[in-house]
Amino acid sequence: YETTKLVAEKLNLKEGFYSTSFQSRLGRDPWLQPYTDKTIDNFAKNGIKNLAVVTPAFVSDCLETLEEIGMEAKHSFIENGGAEFNTIPCLNDNDDWAKTVSKWIHNWSSKI
Repeated sequence: YETTKLVAEKLNLKEGFYSTSFQSRLGRDPWLQPYTDKTIDNFAKNGIKNLAVVTPAFVSDCLETLEEIGMEAKHSFIENGGAEFNTIPCLNDNDDWAKTVSKWIHNWSSKI
């Protein structure tokens, strides 16, 4: 929840214009809730027409971000009444991200 709080503060988002949910549920084992798929479906069912999804726990896009969220969740959102579904890409190979990681590695390696 801390990441969501900090991002919302940085973007000056008002309460109610963002939420946190949890991806990566596997099988029948309990997982952190609320679940992303159910949350997205509920948004559409409750009349939310436009949705942007950010996955800050994923540094790079993968099957979960590209397929499960970018394709399956989008399809479900629209099927349940949503209109516009956008995914914000992960950091991937963004130059700023690469420079930051390089700095971190350099700083830590100098302490060893």
